[in-house]
Amino acid sequence: MAKYALSINGKTMSVEADADTPLLWVLRDNLNLVGTKFGCGIAQCGACTVHLNGEAIRSCVLPISAVGTGKVLTIEGLSEKGNHPLQKAWEELDVSQCGYCQAGQIMAASALLKSNPKPTDQQIDESITNICRCGTQVRIRKAIHLAAKQSKSN
Repeated sequence: MAKYALSINGKTMSVEADADTPLLWVLRDNLNLVGTKFGCGIAQCGACTVHLNGEAIRSCVLPISAVGTGKVLTIEGLSEKGNHPLQKAWEELDVSQCGYCQAGQIMAASALLKSNPKPTDQQIDESITNICRCGTQVRIRKAIHLAAKQSKSN
């Protein structure tokens, strides 16, 4: 086991873990940041999406040793009070059904809006490759558009 000093949600956190332990399990098991979910374990579904240096990544396949001095942002760090424009849009449009994938969806969407503040439907569909088994993709797309509009007006 090695010791790591990680920058997570703007705070330095120390953990001991094997170098090949996926970031997902360090977040959940070592740091009790359980908003990031396990879905498939092969970087396909997106339930484990977090940001590393502002980019959306699948934390289930990223070994802790690869994080280095990078800055990790989880759903818990997106906004202190749950009032990020995407979180508000998700609630306003009642996006979630089961809700399991939604933290990953929101994290992927926030990375998209950071790089493209006014995405088209096609850009959203190409960028948000997270899987929602409940079929809420249409509401997810609408919520991303609403959040983009709300972000612009703030």
